[in-house]
Amino acid sequence: MSDTLTLSAETRDRVGKGASRALRREGRVPAVIYGNNQEPLSIHLEERALVKALNTGHFFNSVIMIEGAGGKPVRTLAKDAALDVVTDRPVHVDFLRISAHAKVTVNVPVAFTDEEGSPGLEKGGVLNIVRHELELVCDASEIPSEITVSLNGLDVGDSLHISAVTLPKGVESAIEDRDFTIATIVAPSALKAEEAEAAEAAEAEAAADEAAAEGDTPADEAAPAETAGPTDAE
Repeated sequence: MSDTLTLSAETRDRVGKGASRALRREGRVPAVIYGNNQEPLSIHLEERALVKALNTGHFFNSVIMIEGAGGKPVRTLAKDAALDVVTDRPVHVDFLRISAHAKVTVNVPVAFTDEEGSPGLEKGGVLNIVRHELELVCDASEIPSEITVSLNGLDVGDSLHISAVTLPKGVESAIEDRDFTIATIVAPSALKAEEAEAAEAAEAEAAADEAAAEGDTPADEAAPAETAGPTDAE
């Protein structure tokens, strides 16, 4: 289960671009808490603490408790974090209020294991990851930190689909209308080049054999030798 994060916040009395710029100059990041049939709450957070939480790698799939804003702590999920296009610093965050056991949809990272048990990887194949995260539906108090996926038995050309993954109890895929691909084992470029060269050589050899067969003439179809004419000895 993913860890619960905690952030301290203060309510915002003023909103708008000017007020937001003033907060950022003071090392604060404006944010809003919404949802759960309650009025939106405008807050601001310490930038350093927010950046530290963002860098955990599971900011968007963890319950985040917002303390110090509007009285008692608020249980939330981060839904969006806008970053400055130049500095990459956070400029605004959206949080969704949730109840303790609400059904939530989150993106959970995939961790691949048993590489040594994959014949495809052993012979030089490459793991092509189609989905680094899985969109899952689960209880807010039971959000998995990651989903472990085994590569055991996979050969070059094999694909790993969601149907082959065992999800934790109470966790379901948010995508139910298709058996989507998570990863494939593909041949490395060097191996592909060797296969292409071998195919070209085989085609050239086949063409040469065909040309040789068409150029052969049977012995009984050869032109008859000329016979000598009468002599002038008489």
